[in-house]
Amino acid sequence: MTEKVFLLPDLGEGLAEAEIVQWRVAVGDTVTVDQTVVEVETAKAVVDVPCPYAGRVVALHGAEGEVRPVGQPLITVAEPVTGRVDGGDPPGHAVYREEERAGSGNVLIGYGTGHGSSRRRRRPRLAAATDASGASDAATASGAAVAPSAAGRQVAVADREPGPPGPAQPLVISPIVRRLARERGVDLTTVRGSGPGGVVRRADVEAAARDVTGAPADGTARLTAVPNRPATTGRQPAPGDPRPVGAQDLVIPLTGIRRTIADKLSRSRREIPEVTIWVDADATGLLETRAAINAARPDRPVSILALFARICLSGLRRYPQLNARVDTEGQRIVQSAGVHLGIAAQTDRGLVVPVLRDAERLTTTELAAELAATTAAARAGELPPARLTGGTFTLNNYGVFGVDGSTPIINHPEAALLGIGRIVDKPWVVDGQLAVRKVTQLSLTFDHRVCDGGVAGGFLRHVADCVEQPALLIATV
Repeated sequence: MTEKVFLLPDLGEGLAEAEIVQWRVAVGDTVTVDQTVVEVETAKAVVDVPCPYAGRVVALHGAEGEVRPVGQPLITVAEPVTGRVDGGDPPGHAVYREEERAGSGNVLIGYGTGHGSSRRRRRPRLAAATDASGASDAATASGAAVAPSAAGRQVAVADREPGPPGPAQPLVISPIVRRLARERGVDLTTVRGSGPGGVVRRADVEAAARDVTGAPADGTARLTAVPNRPATTGRQPAPGDPRPVGAQDLVIPLTGIRRTIADKLSRSRREIPEVTIWVDADATGLLETRAAINAARPDRPVSILALFARICLSGLRRYPQLNARVDTEGQRIVQSAGVHLGIAAQTDRGLVVPVLRDAERLTTTELAAELAATTAAARAGELPPARLTGGTFTLNNYGVFGVDGSTPIINHPEAALLGIGRIVDKPWVVDGQLAVRKVTQLSLTFDHRVCDGGVAGGFLRHVADCVEQPALLIATV
């Protein structure tokens, strides 16, 4: 047998590490070329990783929940040596791609390589759950024991005698649901799925967690309990102190997407001299316009966010200085030829900004469809890393959180971000008369290096005018 070690591949966009979410194979299993062997989570997305080798799995390097650096061993496969002719590949083992021969052999299938030029949308897979110890059900289901390796990692080892059949495995599609169950200590085999065909949803896990703890499961970060150190005097809490005896601090590791968010926002505040300006706008006309569009075309509804996106694109055509970035090394400002519109989206994994590339080429109806599909995929963790980078301007609808205004941090290295507050009834003067109108607050945060207040104010005023008088938008699109 010839052993091949598959290293964790470069997942793109400069990502240096990934967390193992779930092993899809166990030691002793037979794998084929391009078979998915593990599901990993990067700072940007959840990714299925296929193996470029065929044979029997000899070792799994790393336990579920462990963070592995790019270029480190991921899985070892023993290839059969029988059936070779003139030193050719063994049966069932495809010839390596030219990219892999030239490099490390760690190129992800679907990331610029493959056996054909067609690209298929990845379908969700039904996957077994993970037990409380973090061991893969794939390992236990195949009769393989799980034990710590010499380096302290948990790996599947030699086969054991099969025991009595265990409970039926639940139907779990979303890796977010599996991870939430692990973090809440919920046994998925006891959860009854409410989704189609019995699929377990996030709400099912949260309900099960409440049944266990009696408290709402309102977070998704992995938490580590650290006991409070007792006071040096040994004094007990005073009567009426709401803190229970033996209360514990919660330590949240700054890893994965949370660390990426922290690093990027810190860099933005450190490098960009940002300024925020804002204005209130009467959005009554915009809401009426949306209602008229949707009444005429109910099969292709347009969201209010899509209309704001169209207005932003109109403003950036007039003020391209804001569709730019500062190249500090080259000491220059680079204005982008196309508008790659970022949409800030809150997900279970944290704040992400999926990008609609060349958004100015889309009609308003196409914008609405793309926004809906993109934000849904982002919340499900299904967007590849390439869809979460490369934006040139960001639109942030923080009004969905019930707030009026904000001074948002620019999504580095972009130069500007438009924020939309909630739309609420407020008194407003119309033609000299006081009326109740639908009012929103718009805020623009911009990099003062790319322009001065005149440009920024002109852009924001253009946006507000189009919100108040949507007919003006027709003249610019």
